[in-house]
Amino acid sequence: MEREAKVQKIADYIPQLEVDGPAAGKLLVVGWGGTFGHILSAVSEAREEGLEVSRAHFDYIYPVPRNTEKVLSGFQKVLVCELNNGHFANYLHGLFPQVEIVKFGKVQGQPFLVSELLDAIKEAL
Repeated sequence: MEREAKVQKIADYIPQLEVDGPAAGKLLVVGWGGTFGHILSAVSEAREEGLEVSRAHFDYIYPVPRNTEKVLSGFQKVLVCELNNGHFANYLHGLFPQVEIVKFGKVQGQPFLVSELLDAIKEAL
């Protein structure tokens, strides 16, 4: 218990989670690690098509930034895109069960294609 409290205290020293786009709305696309560039491109393309979508990238996942619950709660859905079976999506759902988490994963040893992410964004909307 004492060790966990020390780990959670780290959140006082990490940057707040930033949102690219409106701070609240229909869909927030979330990624972490190596998904940054592909998600950035897919969200940009979605916006060019007139879709209402925001983006957030986690640089810190344990502990998550202190404002994570506030950020995620501002959206009807949170699309978590990750190159695995949804471990981070499950983790976020465990921390914030009131948030509607939509998983989009890929387990092929290859990065996302922007077109795959754009399709996932459209499906989530």
